[in-house]
Amino acid sequence: MPLTLSRRNFVFAALAASGLAASPAASMTEAGARDLVNRMVGELNSIIESGKSDSAILRDLEKLFVRYADVNIMAVYALGSDGRSATASQKQAFTEAFKGYIARKYGKRFREFIGGQVQVESSREIRSGYEIRTTVFMRGESPFDVSFHVSDRSGQNRFFNIFIEGVNLLLTERTEIGAMLDRRGGDINALISDLKASS
Repeated sequence: MPLTLSRRNFVFAALAASGLAASPAASMTEAGARDLVNRMVGELNSIIESGKSDSAILRDLEKLFVRYADVNIMAVYALGSDGRSATASQKQAFTEAFKGYIARKYGKRFREFIGGQVQVESSREIRSGYEIRTTVFMRGESPFDVSFHVSDRSGQNRFFNIFIEGVNLLLTERTEIGAMLDRRGGDINALISDLKASS
């Protein structure tokens, strides 16, 4: 199934860490996790090849990300220990701001999938759900591994992390959010405002 991926840009752009849940929920199956990744890949390809304007494609890709990613879990992990001192309203505001920020960020990265192919290779149960391993084939590049970590902790099967050649992308995101907060002197409200304004 064709898909596009720019390895360097996607890796350093970044997508929760393993071990967020004690065990996969009983309702979630390995086949369901595989199906989620296959459906996402199919929809991604359809959007990219739709012939719409760049701005329309970006909006569709942002919606795709929110539909398939467990953004709430990702937001909690990205804020890390700083979330302990945040009020309930700050946590809620951060989650909403993070959702828009990460959707725009990954929506742009998903555009780079054009011209490649993602092939689902295997799946296995992990502590936090299931890992779906894929191989990405790009023109002019050697194939490389991409793993999606999927859980149903939010009530639906969704991916909460991606590993590209062993690089934990949500951990990268957590580091970036932490650095952004440090630059603002630990002011979570300032961070929220800046995430909302980011393009």
